[in-house]
Amino acid sequence: QLQLAESGGALVQPGGSLRLSCAASGFTLDYYAIGWFRRAPGKGREGISCISASGTQTKYVDSVKGRFTTSKDNAQKAVYLQMNDLQPEDTAVYYCAAVDEGWYANCDQIDSGSFWGQGTQVTVSS
Repeated sequence: QLQLAESGGALVQPGGSLRLSCAASGFTLDYYAIGWFRRAPGKGREGISCISASGTQTKYVDSVKGRFTTSKDNAQKAVYLQMNDLQPEDTAVYYCAAVDEGWYANCDQIDSGSFWGQGTQVTVSS
């Protein structure tokens, strides 16, 4: 069964940091571009970052650019989202998903994905 599972969410104070993990089972990550998404309370799902199958291309939306970094360890079958300088508006359930498939899978789109996990809750509050 092809599946992704997120972990690492927590309650953190404004200005704090967290690292989210996205673990793959049933498939190899070097064949997929992986996107990070979030759904804030009362809002729709938002694609916020992506890393290509090779790991050489990354993409971020403006609201997280400079604060969030995504990385990939194909051997460990995991993708990470390092989040720094967290703010209350970052409060959301965070998800990872495969956004493109293939040895040259890229981050041309981060609007939709496959193999969704259950998500992990990030709450930024003092």
